[in-house]
Amino acid sequence: MVRIVLVETAGAANLGSVARVMKNFDLRALWLVSPRCAPTDPEARRMAVHAAELLDTAVICADLPTALADCRRTVATTGRDWPVSDPPLSPREGAAWLSAGAAVGPVACVFGPEDRGLNNAELALCQRLVRIPTSPAYPSLNLAQAVAICAYELFEPPALPPPFTALPPAAALEGFYAHLEQTLCTIGYLQPHTAARRMEKFRRLFNRAELNTKELALLRGILRQVNWASNHHEQANTDISEEHLR
Repeated sequence: MVRIVLVETAGAANLGSVARVMKNFDLRALWLVSPRCAPTDPEARRMAVHAAELLDTAVICADLPTALADCRRTVATTGRDWPVSDPPLSPREGAAWLSAGAAVGPVACVFGPEDRGLNNAELALCQRLVRIPTSPAYPSLNLAQAVAICAYELFEPPALPPPFTALPPAAALEGFYAHLEQTLCTIGYLQPHTAARRMEKFRRLFNRAELNTKELALLRGILRQVNWASNHHEQANTDISEEHLR
């Protein structure tokens, strides 16, 4: 199932319009992350027209990791450059990539707040970026318009679906990235002031590799062994130092 995820949506009219366009293209899963307007708002109900049931069944959660935790593939929509990412996909390419994974579990297309879009931390939670081509003279799209373009591409099946790699759930990937960052800090490869920037590059590398569950477990096994070796080395040095003091 394809999940439409809206982050901190502020406009009730936009929320209702998104519900309407989702029903136009047979999308049923609406998730709202820290919304700044309520699905019960009269303006949202008015703009939804005959899609009010999507507002009634919308899942509200506190943060984006929660909304994506069980998703097998995720794309984030953005209109700006993000240097640490691979070149963004077109809406058609993004829809094809998502659709290839929808048969085995939930996938998500994420949209940011109307006033700022998705920030770097939010973009980093998704494996792919999608950019809707627009005129440089006025590139900004209304939230509901952006959802409509992506929803149309999701509704139209790709002529040749790309090969499917069964990615681990997003929560498992985030667990791996946290484990990787902790290990690299422990051995001194990462420093606190550069860790976030370097981890963005590692995310890009591993997202492009499309690790499966067994590969992820293999890498986490290596990280556990590195942590063990680092701790063992520190303990050995401590024992030697104590021996010299006797």
